[in-house]
Amino acid sequence: MGDRMIRFFPNEMPDFVEEKEEDIAATVGPEDDSLMKLLSMPYSALSERLKQAALDLKDTVAVETWGLGGQLVRDFSLYCGTLGTALLQFKAYQLTNNIDDLNLCSEIIKACDTVCSRSRFSHSRDGTFLCGGTWNIKMPKDLPDELLAGRAGFLWACLFINKHIGEGTIPSKDIGALAKDILLRGRRLGVITRCPLMFENGGEKYWGAAHGLAGIMHVLMHVKLNPDEAEEVKCTLKYLIKNQFPSGNFPSAEEDNEDYLVHWCHGAPGISLTFLKAAEVFGDEEFLEAAVNAAEVIWNRGLLRRVGICHGVSGNAYVFLSLYRVTGNKEFLYRAKAFACFLFDRAHRLIAEGEMHGGDNPYSLFEGIGGMAYLLLDMTKPTDAKFPGYEL
Repeated sequence: MGDRMIRFFPNEMPDFVEEKEEDIAATVGPEDDSLMKLLSMPYSALSERLKQAALDLKDTVAVETWGLGGQLVRDFSLYCGTLGTALLQFKAYQLTNNIDDLNLCSEIIKACDTVCSRSRFSHSRDGTFLCGGTWNIKMPKDLPDELLAGRAGFLWACLFINKHIGEGTIPSKDIGALAKDILLRGRRLGVITRCPLMFENGGEKYWGAAHGLAGIMHVLMHVKLNPDEAEEVKCTLKYLIKNQFPSGNFPSAEEDNEDYLVHWCHGAPGISLTFLKAAEVFGDEEFLEAAVNAAEVIWNRGLLRRVGICHGVSGNAYVFLSLYRVTGNKEFLYRAKAFACFLFDRAHRLIAEGEMHGGDNPYSLFEGIGGMAYLLLDMTKPTDAKFPGYEL
């Protein structure tokens, strides 16, 4: 229990801080009050500071993971590898229109494609999304159904391609066939549970975004489903709501009664993002209410001792950004700003002092400061912010 009690920093930030009209960018002083000064800065001035910090981090990530003149790709995955750097460069290009960022993104993708082609299908994860290379529609048949390294992730990648390159790039019949196959597999295990759809991975019936129900349902809600299939997805999500802890958090897996993980991968952050999508798809206020309830535990226990977006402060901030996008409630924008300012003000020092984990892959998108850079870029245009690799 002791290890679980030190997973997060106590959130001592006020529930809300009014912004001051004057620009105090140059007056941020001693460490003990610098965070409060950041929180009270006008948003326009603050977002410019966060953007510049993000662009500096983006350049650092590129040098550390790619090199000044390019280098051999050691890990081509989006999760911890060089493709995560490519996505960060693409994000920066979308914000600044700096063609150098787009060119670097393209250069990295071509190099990763070459590496993938040489080792195609040599590993069981080669056909996966966040942790692999996602190759063809036939590959996922032997994979689990999860988002992180499974068939739902493959499906998400297809949807991403169609969004950014054009509908029909991946034929709708292939997308529909994969979705129906995932649903069929979910029904087989759902028959022996209290939930219409259920999935197992490594002997565990996970609930979270990375490995379990929330992630799989999230992707399926982006696909055209028939009424019966849509009802299965809806009832599966209602099942999760019935088991929400009083704190707003969720179990990590079926038959798990412990309330301690507050991550995108396990717990309230990832599940709440799925509920926000469900509120949009089904028009059901119960999903929005569950997401708002989940936001409380994220505010109270979401300043994790890790920097990344999978299981760190950066990822947890996205819940508040998404709630702000959906509701327009400025309280959620403030909370996103508070988490982002906490990182901006303290992350580097806390990592250097060993108080915060910089990630096993410290410059990566999902574990390291690559994710922090992505978040700080998104703070510039919060109504457009989307969790990378999850929200489309």
